[in-house]
Amino acid sequence: MERYQDCPQLLREFLSYHETIKGQSQRTISEYYLDLRMFLRFMKLIKNEMPYDTDLETIPIKDVDLNFIRQISVTDIYDFLSYLANDRIVHEGSYSESRGISSASRFRKLSAIKSFYKYLTVRTRQLGDNPVQDMEYPKLRKSLPRYLTLEQSTALLHAVDGPNRKRDFAILMIFLNCGIRRSELVNLNISDIYEDRIRVVGKGNKERIVYMGSACKAAIDAYLIERNQIVLTDNRALFGSRDHNRISVSAVHRLVKKHLLEAGLDSSTLSAHKLRHTAATLMLQNGVDVKTVQEVLGHEHLNTTQIYTHIENTELKIASEANPLSKIKIDEI
Repeated sequence: MERYQDCPQLLREFLSYHETIKGQSQRTISEYYLDLRMFLRFMKLIKNEMPYDTDLETIPIKDVDLNFIRQISVTDIYDFLSYLANDRIVHEGSYSESRGISSASRFRKLSAIKSFYKYLTVRTRQLGDNPVQDMEYPKLRKSLPRYLTLEQSTALLHAVDGPNRKRDFAILMIFLNCGIRRSELVNLNISDIYEDRIRVVGKGNKERIVYMGSACKAAIDAYLIERNQIVLTDNRALFGSRDHNRISVSAVHRLVKKHLLEAGLDSSTLSAHKLRHTAATLMLQNGVDVKTVQEVLGHEHLNTTQIYTHIENTELKIASEANPLSKIKIDEI
């Protein structure tokens, strides 16, 4: 919590709760920190009647206490959301500077505020009233996620070449067959591979088992022969980099972009996360139930009130085999 020393005690305790009790990732904690710091700075701006064009970055909030939070009204919070929608500068300092952040960004910030007030009213009972309890989220523009077709996915796999061919092929197969997140992939250890399944640690340190499919298993088995001859600084890691460290998120991003480009695909709009969409789409297109796909992906939406319906392991295995990319073999490229 050293990096959050510019925050008031109330906010540091909230961040600590989500880190130590809720087990949320450092990325989530950092987003809470940035969003709530901006919120409190804006509240001080309007409560202290500062000029509206005051740079929020210059407003200290360490003195914010429970009494100050208690004085924040629903109207104040709507003023903050209006500021985000109309006045908040996007890409400050750039040539394309504009005002008003997206509804998705406002959605995330309101979600952080709601979590903060829930902590103060329900978890710690320091406040009696929750002004945002019934506040509606900004309406999000619905857009279909980008994904690769079966033909494009096959072309991508066939394009894999170079000194790290077996490693990169195994990584792409895991993305396209199992639909795991990039952060989940870099954290995989050799010990997480169990015959035809992978133990995945997802958001909030939630564990799930994902079946690989026979072709994905063959790709990993072929790579493991090579991996077992390499010593890494963290020798537990399943995937390593050329400097013999655990492979990083940025390295995975680069290798995916590289192979997309080599396959003649649009690397500017496609990414490792789009390969996750591809896995889900191909499963759904080939008859897998949507709840089973959600179980495979370990995907829990913001407004979901309960964990997805438990799916039997046999159905999860059928889901992985139903993906047509499970038939691609390493000796075919």
